[in-house]
Amino acid sequence: MIQNVGNHLRRGLASVFSSRTSRKSASRAGNDSAMADGEGYRNPTEVQMSQLVLPCHTNQRGELSVGQLLKWIDTTACLSAERHAGCPCVTASMDDIYFEHTISVGQVVNIKAKVNRAFNSSMEVGIQVASEDLCSEKQWNVCKALATFVAHREITKVKLKQITPRTEEEKMEHSVAAERRRMRLVYADTIKDLLANCAIQDDLESRDCSHMVPAEKTRVESVELVLPPHANHQGNTFGGQIMAWMENVATIAASMEVGVCVEAYRQQAETHRRHINSAFMTFVVLDADDQPQLLPWIRPQPGDGERRYREASARKKIRLDRKYIVSCKQTEVPLSVPWDPSNQVYLSYNNVSSLRMLVAKDNWVLSSEINQVRLYTLEDDKFLSFHMEMVVHVDAAQAFLLLSDLRRRPEWDKHYRSVELVQQVDEDDAIYHVTSPALGGHTKPQDFVILASRRKPCDNGDPYVIALRSVTLPTHRETPEYRRGETLCSGFCFWREGDQLTKVSYYNQATPGVLNYVTTNVAGLSSEFYTTFKACEQFLLDNRNDLAPSLQTL
Repeated sequence: MIQNVGNHLRRGLASVFSSRTSRKSASRAGNDSAMADGEGYRNPTEVQMSQLVLPCHTNQRGELSVGQLLKWIDTTACLSAERHAGCPCVTASMDDIYFEHTISVGQVVNIKAKVNRAFNSSMEVGIQVASEDLCSEKQWNVCKALATFVAHREITKVKLKQITPRTEEEKMEHSVAAERRRMRLVYADTIKDLLANCAIQDDLESRDCSHMVPAEKTRVESVELVLPPHANHQGNTFGGQIMAWMENVATIAASMEVGVCVEAYRQQAETHRRHINSAFMTFVVLDADDQPQLLPWIRPQPGDGERRYREASARKKIRLDRKYIVSCKQTEVPLSVPWDPSNQVYLSYNNVSSLRMLVAKDNWVLSSEINQVRLYTLEDDKFLSFHMEMVVHVDAAQAFLLLSDLRRRPEWDKHYRSVELVQQVDEDDAIYHVTSPALGGHTKPQDFVILASRRKPCDNGDPYVIALRSVTLPTHRETPEYRRGETLCSGFCFWREGDQLTKVSYYNQATPGVLNYVTTNVAGLSSEFYTTFKACEQFLLDNRNDLAPSLQTL
């Protein structure tokens, strides 16, 4: 796994791009030509690379080395970024990469990269890597990656043009990219908060010191002279080459998590070394039967070594949160997940991104329309979702502020009997305890513990977002008085349609506890959805002048 590889190195074009040569891929080439004729669609920023793995690309196990694969990934992603930017681009960072499959000599590596979203001068590039055996025609997914590139010109400041997503997948990636960018920006603060607020278990004294390896014995230093084969058309080495060198050094040092730091200097002109980038790589050591092998404990050096040891535990926590909270599919996410300060960033991300992905789906079906209030439904995977939509004569920022405080929801929504603010996590996230009357023939009233995450627009055209999902808190356990309800994904989006004109949309992914109530309304046997949404409109109209000072901060 590679984490936060900040290269800031100029990149060049590669001459190794080719069409896919497998029999399955030959048909795709025909499809691409049809797309060029306007019969189909291909993302204009998409770049594909296919490479045959030769013995010179492998490690001591006869498998494609991760360093070589990182070079190819970086080159492909850079070309995609430069195709969109129209100018040279530099690698800013690489998110976590989990390698799911090894690649052997003679197999083909297929890499596809495209720009998910452009911001001011930076852009997120999504990369997919697969391998195939040309003889058996078997294919495997190897990994997915997300890289951030920055457009760079010598004289003028770059302002990137925006990406216009067209397919459902592109709309989802474009929408969630803003939330991923937000999470990257707070990564360093997340590490600090974990170290400051969470008890990192320091069990060094209880371990068998006879089986511990001093950390200084795992130190490896490599000095590389940048030669023409290592450089791009600008004469500088590039991010992929740097990552390959880092992976090689980390493999030699390999324990479990390996920290790698890269510095550069000119042999004659400079005495001070410049920090280029840092990375943390996680290795699994295999025995003769290709099974994971136990490793001796590391005894950190005093001072900085002990600090790095504790930070490694914090990074492991973050990796697990990212893998099991952020990366898992929506249908695999439990309805309620435990909330604590150490995973708040990733639960907030999951909350907002889940709603954004639900909004971006293409197969919403208009079920009914009454007095310009529309009800849409979506049957997807294991869930039935519904979506209410109307246009109100209220500014989008006003509607966002009025509805983001759940304590005011009982004023218009009879399904919210009472709302208690349990914790104001930060400016954008809060946890509420909600009580609700009994629904669907149940005699007991319901209660919910809800994480509310709000987001302002990232760019013009983006909506204001209020995302809601259930969490569990040790201070608010289920009680005999209430039947604990859960919500997996729900919330509001607000699009500015004009001056004092806003499209308000409410989304809800129905859970089993409310499914009967939802289907009754969707089938037209009840008008409670419509009545509640019209009450929301009246609430916004009645209170639109209450928040004038607050709007200045939006």
